[in-house]
Amino acid sequence: MSGHNRERVYLSLGGNLGDPARSMGAALRILDADPLTEIVAVSSLYRTPPWGKTDQPDFLNAAAEIETGLAPRELLDLCLEAERKLKRVRQERWGPRLVDIDILVFGDRRIHEAGLDIPHPRMLQRAFVLVPLAEIAPDYTVGGVSLAEHLGNIDRAGIEKLPSGGDWWKT
Repeated sequence: MSGHNRERVYLSLGGNLGDPARSMGAALRILDADPLTEIVAVSSLYRTPPWGKTDQPDFLNAAAEIETGLAPRELLDLCLEAERKLKRVRQERWGPRLVDIDILVFGDRRIHEAGLDIPHPRMLQRAFVLVPLAEIAPDYTVGGVSLAEHLGNIDRAGIEKLPSGGDWWKT
């Protein structure tokens, strides 16, 4: 086990099939069980309208802050492994899915590799990513602008915060 320093990482989670809250909670518990990774904060759950391909059920979305000693590619593998364990089938772009985990930010690193773009290139245009993220990190800045300010620039129509609190993922 290499002695990496731990980095602060933000994740976006979403799903719209079966019981997405249960799948997302299970995914977070898989990450938290990794010896080098710890969940620091999780947003409330948000119900969000489908995007891109609209003839499908509403999504549930959340954001999480984690600390990890894993390298970015190792964390991506852990996220993909969690998705696989929860039987995600990647068939259709923007189509229905049980659970989807995206790495939004990894410390202050900039990474552009196959399958790994950090910071996530489209996070600032997606209300379903920004709204939960701003709940746990309102002062986090991207390009010198806080998430709370970025939120003022995008359409949040149809996004509903559920009364879940931040501990919904633990059970």
